[in-house]
Amino acid sequence: MIFSNLLIQWYLQNKRDLPWRNTTNPYPIWLSEIMLQQTRVAQGMPYFLSFTTAFPTVFDLAKANEEQVLKLWQGLGYYSRARNLHKTAQHIAFDLSGIFPGTYNDLLKLKGVGEYTAAAIASFSYNEVVPVVDGNVFRVLSRYFDLDTDIAQASAKKEFAALAFELMPKDNPATFNQAIMEFGALQCVPKSPNCGICVFNESCAALQKNKVDQLPVKSKKLKVRNRYFNYLVLEDETGNTIIQKRTDKGIWHNLYEFPLIETDAAEDFDSVAAKVQTDFSAQYEIISMLEYNEKSIIHKLSHQHLYIKFWKVAVKGTIENGIDGVTLRTFPFPIVIHNFIEKDL
Repeated sequence: MIFSNLLIQWYLQNKRDLPWRNTTNPYPIWLSEIMLQQTRVAQGMPYFLSFTTAFPTVFDLAKANEEQVLKLWQGLGYYSRARNLHKTAQHIAFDLSGIFPGTYNDLLKLKGVGEYTAAAIASFSYNEVVPVVDGNVFRVLSRYFDLDTDIAQASAKKEFAALAFELMPKDNPATFNQAIMEFGALQCVPKSPNCGICVFNESCAALQKNKVDQLPVKSKKLKVRNRYFNYLVLEDETGNTIIQKRTDKGIWHNLYEFPLIETDAAEDFDSVAAKVQTDFSAQYEIISMLEYNEKSIIHKLSHQHLYIKFWKVAVKGTIENGIDGVTLRTFPFPIVIHNFIEKDL
């Protein structure tokens, strides 16, 4: 109980004032938890405020179309979260009459809601005695107790959840869960934590053994795949261009992009120009072509590094179903394409 009491005491003195902490309404709590997966609070906060302004209730989110949701999500990454968020909102609004499931086990049945998110909603909204286990919790517990379990292994979550459950005050699970996550986010940070001011500096096993920078143990990720994208910004005599929707499963599903030529390696001007002639000369009379960026833009995703070049391709006449620059900006794009449009078009 000493650990829990010290932790909660620290939390009550140091916690950030975050809007989703001032309510037990599951809608904003669910929204925040989905947004903060793989995302820092500072990055996620503006998106949370934009979503709650545009969609103040789960019914508003459910009635929106997917492109509205993806446009608001633009730049937050991991876009499957937004698509699942929208589908789950529709399920809750239309099938469950706007009422969120009231238990951890039932919350787990929602699309896009995993063990961590279900535990967070169940404890914060309904005070259910269930521990959350995220990266912060792995880090705090592994250091405090000197646990060298590889957190990349599937069995690790069960081990850490059992320990967190044992430590959790059963009459106050919500505050304990908030506290341990906040402690990991603000104090027991991944690199160079300030252990000198830590409330646990006399009892933390990793600190006593000089192992803070070695924990938690996590095996290396899979090898990153390199991909080479050549985006063709076609422009007709009226200044209109054309875009397409990414419908294949994989990155950026249902977002928009310019016509794409993907190559096995970085290609020079002549090689790309030849491919453009092969792929588009039957449809368009190409007048000229030039590169917007001489060096590839490197866009890093969790499992892929994209090397991106944009090419301006002037075509004769008018593009069928072409769109102007104002209309272009209303579509949801991957952030790297959005930034290009804002900067160069």
